Amino acid sequence: MTIREFKMPDVGEGLTEAEILKWYVQPGDTVTDGQVVCEVETAKAAVELPIPFDGVVHALLFEEGTTVDVGQVIISVQTGPAEAEDPAAAAVAAPAAAPAAAEAPVEEPVVARQPVLVGYGVSQASTKRRPRKAVPGTGAASNGTAAAVAPAALPAVPAQPEPVAAPGVNGNGHVVGERPLAKPPVRKLAKDLGIDLASVVPTGEGGVVTREDVHAAAAAALTPQAVAAPALAAAVQAVAQAPAAVSAAGEASARETRIPVKGVRKVTAQAMVNSAFTAPHVTEFITFDVTRTMKLVQELKADPDLAGLRINPLLLIAKAVLVAIRRNPDVNASWDEAAQEIVLKHYVNLGIAAATPRGLIVPNIKDAHAKTLPELSTALSELVATARDGKTSPADMQNGTITITNVGVFGVDTGTPILNPGESAILAVGAIKLQPWVHKGKVKPRHVTTLALSFDHRLIDGELGSRFLADIAAVLEHPRRLVTWS
Repeated sequence: MTIREFKMPDVGEGLTEAEILKWYVQPGDTVTDGQVVCEVETAKAAVELPIPFDGVVHALLFEEGTTVDVGQVIISVQTGPAEAEDPAAAAVAAPAAAPAAAEAPVEEPVVARQPVLVGYGVSQASTKRRPRKAVPGTGAASNGTAAAVAPAALPAVPAQPEPVAAPGVNGNGHVVGERPLAKPPVRKLAKDLGIDLASVVPTGEGGVVTREDVHAAAAAALTPQAVAAPALAAAVQAVAQAPAAVSAAGEASARETRIPVKGVRKVTAQAMVNSAFTAPHVTEFITFDVTRTMKLVQELKADPDLAGLRINPLLLIAKAVLVAIRRNPDVNASWDEAAQEIVLKHYVNLGIAAATPRGLIVPNIKDAHAKTLPELSTALSELVATARDGKTSPADMQNGTITITNVGVFGVDTGTPILNPGESAILAVGAIKLQPWVHKGKVKPRHVTTLALSFDHRLIDGELGSRFLADIAAVLEHPRRLVTWS
């Protein structure tokens, strides 16, 4: 048969790893070219991976929740028919099996085994049993390798002499001083469970330590007394099926919880640190009356020409930002450190900060400056829906120019936002509240909000930043300027 391997691709620009969130197929499933087989999360977004060929899933090499380096094989697919066993090869192999036959007169036929746990399948071509290590007082064959006994099939533990290790080899079959063989996820599991890999009996082909071996060692550590085989097997199975339960039990009385920083949250944290300590930030604030804008929102909602579109204050704020950029084009720029140049952008890719279960992301609306109000409404709705579903692609978050973050939805009045890396400015929109306000010489309840504009002082000086922020406020205070200033 023909086995083809699918490696973790670089789904972003220069990303080195991705976490497998969900498998959509299992061993034995038929797949076709272009079919999505799994969802992965990179440091930028969650994306779905299609398989590039037809066939039957042979094995899944990693479990859900595992972080895999780009270039590693994550799934193998059988793309050709299974080959029948060669009679001549079987005849040649028969003499080699004679000693085993003498030891066990009745031998079950060796068949290709299907993987039981995701990511730990057995190669179809690997049907050869590993010889057991000699134990004094038994008739087991030996070639100096470790015993290949599955945890669930461990015999009872009667009082007997300890196995005699060969010179230079410890009791677990490891060469003294040699690093035990194990895949990175298995090493991480052992580290998390506090298990020394050198003390684990390897059962994988070629002396490789598997996840089951680590779980078995963890179970043995939990029950140091000698136990009967059924009890030990049950303990091993329980640990293997629910490794999180052991961790949860151990942390039940803990005063702290440690959460690994990875994926979107990890790259966001690093990007914010880089931005904060690279671009000299300046933040300015303005509080003003947006009662007319709120009234216009209600009128647009009732307009039959806009039926089916999502009309809200954020839509008009985004439009006001685009109008203000047209009046102050120098704010739409970036700083090229390598070339020591200011790059003026003649397009606006308007970023909208979105909070998702995986962390904060900032997708942007491409060429927002060229969109009509209905087109901008549609683009905003699609952007938010895609972000909430975790389907934002890396391309959607690249090449932004200016960002809007709406902290008002959380009831926050304002803040001092940090620039999205590579951008010139970010506008924080505060909560819109009814407040006493002087209007036409009288104190009246009016809808009031506060905007905060953070900008890169290398690109935007105080005058330009102040003028830009004032223009945004002026449009929202008198929304007819959406027409007169366009």
